[in-house]
Amino acid sequence: MFDALTVNKLKYYVYALIDPRTKKPFYIGKGSGNRLFQHVEDALETNTESDKLNLIRDIKSLGYKIDHIIIRHGLDEDDAFKIESSLIDLLDHIGFNLKNEVLGHHAMEYGIMKANDVISQYNAKPLKKLAHDIVIININRAYKRGKGEKNIYEATHEAWVISEKRRNTIEYALSEYRGIIVGVFKVNNWYNCKRNDRSGLKGRRWGFNGINADENIRNLYLNKSIKHIKKKGSANPIRYKL
Repeated sequence: MFDALTVNKLKYYVYALIDPRTKKPFYIGKGSGNRLFQHVEDALETNTESDKLNLIRDIKSLGYKIDHIIIRHGLDEDDAFKIESSLIDLLDHIGFNLKNEVLGHHAMEYGIMKANDVISQYNAKPLKKLAHDIVIININRAYKRGKGEKNIYEATHEAWVISEKRRNTIEYALSEYRGIIVGVFKVNNWYNCKRNDRSGLKGRRWGFNGINADENIRNLYLNKSIKHIKKKGSANPIRYKL
């Protein structure tokens, strides 16, 4: 534990918990005082379940100690948030299996993007009409920005409540992330997703098999904005018209 003088000098700081077996970080955090030691205490003194706490228990049960490193200190809280968020974004992007349960501070707005994502976010032209039978699918919850086309498709192709009438007419699926069209897929066929569903819609959700649309179709929709027609607070991830 840090003494009072050290705590005063540290101010806010950003830290990592390191797995001593791999020498790699499994958790990034920010805090002040003795915050970085609290995770091990929680793992040993409570029955709370989480990926982070369970990993700590596993490491301790094998006789190892969690390594703690402070990455930056002497910070104010806002700078600590920004550094923490940047590290979480980067390590997640390059494949570290972090046990953080949430994204870093403001990651959705300012997190990792490709150059085209930046252009789209700040200079996207509005999508004013649909020239085909289209389903627009919001993928905010499933898409990890910057992960590429495959991740966009995986976030888009299932599992949705779509009527038979719609399934029989839809030609293309547009992937919408935070108001921007980031994927355009030709729908080849639909299949039933017979998986457990807490909403009680088991067997009523559908996925599609598809491929990237031809370039002339993609040019009509890709990187266009539908922010002008989105209603704040709308929960439905599906739309068929503008």
